[in-house]
Amino acid sequence: MQSGDLRLLVGLGNPGQRYAGTRHNVGFMALEALASGESARFKAMAKLQGELAEVGVGSNRLRLLMPQTFMNESGRSIRAALDWFDLSSDQVLVLVDDMDLPLGRLRLRAKGSAGGHNGLKSTIQHLGTQEFARLRIGIGAPGRSAEERRARTVSHVLGSFHQAEQSLLKDVLDEVLRGVDLIQRQGLERAGNRLNGLNLAPEEPA
Repeated sequence: MQSGDLRLLVGLGNPGQRYAGTRHNVGFMALEALASGESARFKAMAKLQGELAEVGVGSNRLRLLMPQTFMNESGRSIRAALDWFDLSSDQVLVLVDDMDLPLGRLRLRAKGSAGGHNGLKSTIQHLGTQEFARLRIGIGAPGRSAEERRARTVSHVLGSFHQAEQSLLKDVLDEVLRGVDLIQRQGLERAGNRLNGLNLAPEEPA
């Protein structure tokens, strides 16, 4: 993705007040922060099976999509948006939570597998390709051992960020917005050099 290619920014999450502010919805939270900063408002779009806002004008216009299909069916909404706006998969960036990254870390990739994430799995299925950019936003793991992680995954991703994490979360969302701006201005590779090297989390004592 070169500078100026990005046309659709998708945040993954689950709709409804019950899931607002949960770790799985960090993609929604990033879009809401971007829209709020630009005084843009989301509107329900039945034909897109999602909520849509627009920021910027002309060649800088960026559409923000929050699928309302629930996470496991995110791809249906993204496919509908690409078809409706006549866009290709190389013009979209998906913002998604990642349990394998600690809160404070970001990972920008031009393509890749679902990595066990149901929202990405659905997106790959409906787009028919893994060749779309995604920005993984670390939410941390619920435990150190594989067994502990398996047992607590659902409660972790569908749980809210702790009060002690709120300040770091705000810093992370600010960096996501800077990253989106950088992708628009300088392209994916240059933006990745910055985003993938960030570590906003305080170092844990050894």
